[in-house]
Amino acid sequence: MRSTGSGASQPRGPALLLPAARAAPAKRLLDPDDAGAPAAKCPRLSECAAPPDCLSPPGSPCGPPPPPAAPAAPAAGRASGSAPGPCRLAGYLLLPLAERDHVSRALCIHTGRELRCKVFPIKHYQDRIRPYAQLPSHRNITGIVEVILGDAKAYVFFERDFGDMHSYVRSRKRLREEEAARLFKQIVSAVAHCHQSAVVLGDLKLRKFVFSTEERNQLRLESLEDTHIVKGEDDALSDKHGCPAYVSPEILNTTGSYSGRAADVWSLGVMLYTLLVGRYPFHDSDPSTLFSKIRRGQFCVPDHVSPKARCLIRSLLRREPAERLTAPEILLHPWFESVLEPGYSDSEIGTFDQVVPEYREDGDVSSFFC
Repeated sequence: MRSTGSGASQPRGPALLLPAARAAPAKRLLDPDDAGAPAAKCPRLSECAAPPDCLSPPGSPCGPPPPPAAPAAPAAGRASGSAPGPCRLAGYLLLPLAERDHVSRALCIHTGRELRCKVFPIKHYQDRIRPYAQLPSHRNITGIVEVILGDAKAYVFFERDFGDMHSYVRSRKRLREEEAARLFKQIVSAVAHCHQSAVVLGDLKLRKFVFSTEERNQLRLESLEDTHIVKGEDDALSDKHGCPAYVSPEILNTTGSYSGRAADVWSLGVMLYTLLVGRYPFHDSDPSTLFSKIRRGQFCVPDHVSPKARCLIRSLLRREPAERLTAPEILLHPWFESVLEPGYSDSEIGTFDQVVPEYREDGDVSSFFC
């Protein structure tokens, strides 16, 4: 095995793609599952069936995660059917995460530092981590700490996280505007940095943002493996993968290309709405009905949302891509300044209102939610 980094530094750029000195071979403590390939991105929008994991009670369909795969583990050659377990890789103890395919907790044996480890096939890993090398360092974007290369797999180490935004909003129902503004500003800052560095996110959603701190006040964007590197201002894409709840009208309406940056901005609008309201702006148990609602671009903003927040939402969720704000322009919107200024009080939002409205639909619709 070869290591292309160290736990004490966070290298970026092409150096990540170069082999380095050989590391100690992996040692198995138990027979772990063999991870062949990393989890795939969301299926095409025509394949809208997913296991239950909804943001709110039924009514907010989202594209399915990839089909179940063997959890990540560095050791190969396990017996068929054996349960995943911890294993040792160089100076790390890897503990597979049951809820995240091909991702393990990585504990440094010498320092106790905890990281996250993703496993990629060796022949694909350079393409999968290229977006990380493309992006200059940014506090709201995950950076690679270390890469260890094996004969068949690459083990890529990242800083640990403290949960994702999707789960956080589910637990909180919806956020007060002050907290939503503080977190959303970090989300937009990361997206703007990507766009300015010729990286388009594509499958952009709340789940892509995780907390960097236990206090849950600092966010960062992770999972850049399925992003798109574009050429300057030419961000035309034809890829149709994504989460239906976040997909923009032009992706549904066109058989050709669309602006990747503008589609990301639409997804930001869905995210902001969800933070402030506690449900997706467009929701239905039937995918065709959901897509019809998205194409029309008609949604209702509850009265408790402030006028400036309404203005920002409507500046993002516009049917015409050219009419939407760009990610850098979003950061200049007066909503942030008005909400985050000293002495601001979100007095219009009472605790009695902190509940996701019930959405009732006949039939079993659990297969549509994420």
